[in-house]
Amino acid sequence: MAEKPKYFDYEPVTRPRRRTVEEVGDDVERGFVPASGIDGPFASPALQKGNKTETNEWRLAAQSTEEKPQSQTATHSVLRKGHALSFAGIFLFSFVVYFRPYEWTPALGWLSSSAFWIAIATIAVFIPTQLGLEGNLTARPREVKLILLLTGLALLSIPFSLSPGSGLIAFLDYVKVTLIFVVMVNVVRTDLRLKTLLVLSFVASCILSLVALNDYRSGNLTLQGTRISGWIGGIFGNPNDLALHLVTMVPLAVCLLLGTRSIIKKSFYAICSILFVAGIVATFSRGGVLGLVVAGFVLAVKYSHKMRFVMVGAFVILLLGLLAVSPGGFRERLFTTNDASAVSRTDDLKRSIFLSVRHPLLGIGLGNYVFYSNQAKATHNAYTQISSELGLAAATCYVLFLIAPLKPLRRIEKETRDIKAKRQIYYLAIGLQVALIGYMVSSFFASVPYLWYAYYLVAYAIALRRIHDSSGTTTSIALTDNSVKIAHEIRS
Repeated sequence: MAEKPKYFDYEPVTRPRRRTVEEVGDDVERGFVPASGIDGPFASPALQKGNKTETNEWRLAAQSTEEKPQSQTATHSVLRKGHALSFAGIFLFSFVVYFRPYEWTPALGWLSSSAFWIAIATIAVFIPTQLGLEGNLTARPREVKLILLLTGLALLSIPFSLSPGSGLIAFLDYVKVTLIFVVMVNVVRTDLRLKTLLVLSFVASCILSLVALNDYRSGNLTLQGTRISGWIGGIFGNPNDLALHLVTMVPLAVCLLLGTRSIIKKSFYAICSILFVAGIVATFSRGGVLGLVVAGFVLAVKYSHKMRFVMVGAFVILLLGLLAVSPGGFRERLFTTNDASAVSRTDDLKRSIFLSVRHPLLGIGLGNYVFYSNQAKATHNAYTQISSELGLAAATCYVLFLIAPLKPLRRIEKETRDIKAKRQIYYLAIGLQVALIGYMVSSFFASVPYLWYAYYLVAYAIALRRIHDSSGTTTSIALTDNSVKIAHEIRS
């Protein structure tokens, strides 16, 4: 029996284009032998295992080179360009989340609820458009299923919590994150849209980094008189959260730098990378620095196929050099683990683990940990915050949500490694992997599981996956008992 295809758990936005005979031959020469009925250049498990029975069932069926009907091409074009208004809503919403214009001046105070109304308008436009284009409310990759399950568990935790009112308020904020994430999964369906959102986040991050550096230079240390605070409130108001965000931006900027040949773009991404690293140092965030170090190490390993030890050694030397030229106060804080902040975080970590074990099913209720904390503070740990407030099942969903994009991104990385036409996709696939790993490390020291950071990254990863898969190829190649017809035979 043929093995059930398991590479995709959603339908691509558009059907892949048909391959020419020459392209089929090139794949055979390179050793890519797709299995019959499976999309994309994946070798058959039967071939890999030497299973002759299944191998004999394959048929030689190279796709013809005839052009698609005009009506079919037009339909595909409409699908790819669909959700233009919904994407405009996502862009405006992201702009408000990143820049919070109502905090710039009292004159813009009337925009304080703009994010909520933009989200409502975006969802109102998205639903009928999605139903008209694809006949469903959303694509259903594994990440969407996990986030919907996590949202359901969050709702179930509220009635049994110590303060249902606080839980309901937290749930309404979290539902906004969930819905916008689902909209992004379906709306960001072209390379241009994905890069537009990335550039928006880069511009915002550059401004935040410049302000953080200026505050440190001028001695504007408003957080307990020792550290800078974010230029704007919200998700960037805390220096640790700001550092976490910048950690996720560094690998994306570096990879886009490597993936483009434009001197102007290279210069922009290089400036962004330098500013982001400097901004992390200015926050004096230990969790941010640890996330940056791990992300940098993984990035060095990813890019060093034949010179891995050389690249890792160069990374270590660079890291030591940066520590040598960093401010003295930064190094002192980095290697201090017994100050008041560290002791407080350790206490809340132990407390949150105790509550997770004590309330394993539905936790103590969404947004209720602060009532159980010995110091009326958050857990300062994304994983134990989920486990203590929503239960162990919810924590499992959250972890799976973070790691689910990694395997498809590695697949894209392998498929596009030697294809010059997909150079940018290759580098961006690596950048998103490293960004997610950096987030996982830094979020161990921050209470951010319900905030936007991870959800944007996972949405970007799904978008890249759909873009790559919808622009891929569908081919069926047959194998005889122990032989493959190679390229020149196919062309003849």
